[in-house]
Amino acid sequence: MVHIPRVGIGGPVGSGKSMLIERLVPTLAQNGYSVSIISNDVISKEDADRMRDNLATKRGLLPENLVIGLATGGCPHTAVREDPSMNLSVIEEMEAEHPDLDLIIIESGGDNITTTFSPILADYFIYIIDVAGGDKYPRKGGLGIESCDLLVINKIDLAGLVGADLKVMEKDASRIRRDRPFEFINCRANEGITKVAKHIIHDVLLDARPKSEIRQRARS
Repeated sequence: MVHIPRVGIGGPVGSGKSMLIERLVPTLAQNGYSVSIISNDVISKEDADRMRDNLATKRGLLPENLVIGLATGGCPHTAVREDPSMNLSVIEEMEAEHPDLDLIIIESGGDNITTTFSPILADYFIYIIDVAGGDKYPRKGGLGIESCDLLVINKIDLAGLVGADLKVMEKDASRIRRDRPFEFINCRANEGITKVAKHIIHDVLLDARPKSEIRQRARS
């Protein structure tokens, strides 16, 4: 069975996980990449329903059946780390039924700075925090902030309103992350989204051409 590259996106409640996905999918689509989304939440499927409405129904960027909502019914860590069997089952179906997908994005339920993804579930881990938590956030560390492949710091437009110093956040992120990358973004204004997409295209997709483009060239 074909292995479709997988990106896990985790972060606290309200940090902007779903909105980041909603901004990434159009950017990736503009580059020809086809994407599926699995959204985990403890009780509801609200985030998945909203993304399906915004990305599939209203904008037609992907089929509605490629936005999957999972109500995990327990600790958000469990479904993406300790026992990702629920997610893996859905992914197996996607890989069997939609082998032409370029990427699967897996959204974790909102949790704290200890969130990580099992390596058998995600090939690449993006952790998102937001400026509203204060400029101390990066130096608090934690598995998510320290070990993720890409740290994303969202809502930079709020820095002045909450008294956060972006230079302090940059310095602390550089120190605690060492050589691992991080990006400042503003999801609502689509600022910095292209940089995050470039990380995915380069680090996960290895700059490969979209499968649809390869098929088209093969036919011509």
